[in-house]
Amino acid sequence: MIVLLALLNDAPIMAIAYDNVRYSDMPEKWDMRLVLSMATLLGVIGVIFSFSLFYIGEVVLHLPLKIIQPFMFLKLAVAGHLTIFLTRTRGHSWPIKPGSALLWSAVATKVIATLIVVYGWLVPAIGWNLALLV
Repeated sequence: MIVLLALLNDAPIMAIAYDNVRYSDMPEKWDMRLVLSMATLLGVIGVIFSFSLFYIGEVVLHLPLKIIQPFMFLKLAVAGHLTIFLTRTRGHSWPIKPGSALLWSAVATKVIATLIVVYGWLVPAIGWNLALLV
């Protein structure tokens, strides 16, 4: 599943080069305190959501481990690219539409990851109910 996740991440990562963003004629000066603060915040939120979903799967829904693994795989596949849309430009990201290559590669890989776990291609099937919960 880790290799599959890496392969699904490659398309949107490569499409970043074709994104629509405002750029400066001068080199950007990064505020590393802000960058590290935001990276830490997003990382902590990601870990909290991951462990919360794991808790729901194991304790609340009593899912077996063979189902929890693709359940968590789908969470990682879906949530990973959403960070790209949050961090793609300075300031608010919604006024600037993402490039079509970035948008459609992210959408396509999310759909592929969902279909993989719903129908059990290379992983145990979890069905639509659990996929929609993720």
